[in-house]
Amino acid sequence: MRKLIYLLLLALGGLPAMPQDLDYPDFRSKKDYFSKIRETDIRNDVASFALAALDESIGKAQLQQLPVKDFGLNFETFQNDNILVTIRTGIFSPSKHKLMMSEQHLLRIDGHPYYGGNYGDVPHTTIESVTVVVGKDTVAIPVTAYNDLFDPKFSYSENGATRSRNGVFLSNDKHTFYIYMFNIDNKGVEYTWVIRNKQYLRRVVDFGFLQQ
Repeated sequence: MRKLIYLLLLALGGLPAMPQDLDYPDFRSKKDYFSKIRETDIRNDVASFALAALDESIGKAQLQQLPVKDFGLNFETFQNDNILVTIRTGIFSPSKHKLMMSEQHLLRIDGHPYYGGNYGDVPHTTIESVTVVVGKDTVAIPVTAYNDLFDPKFSYSENGATRSRNGVFLSNDKHTFYIYMFNIDNKGVEYTWVIRNKQYLRRVVDFGFLQQ
């Protein structure tokens, strides 16, 4: 994953950067940014795989990953002998939501800012569910952890092969793991959900950190 991140940066011809100003209002909050993480252990772990944390990644070994069990157009599953993670998407139906527009630009969905895809454009897909099972226990993931995140990407094509940039990363103490999704739209968008001791802890959302 770390090698892939560097290759992506080289392909884009740029380095991590702050989002550029838009010519319409941007209501997206930065409260879930990587830079806002205060817990040292979580910050160090996320820095080992997240592209927005590239400047803090030096000297950090990549965490162990869960194997990808399967993926398709609307789902991706990761699994080892103790953890099962499945992410599913649905179709975004504009008629079922209240859309706040500025001229032709979408600013809020159902009164809330949204993340993913190209901000200002109506998204195409939603995150329908994030299912996490540890042992025999299902971890409750609140809808608010993902209902403002849109247009996730499960795979991409490289030299005729289908690959995924996403991953589930295990902390060294095995008490915490991180569900990570990345797509390159809108100058980079990353979602990370943090699970600790069979409980959802928090999320990390970064966007607009790549030059194009």
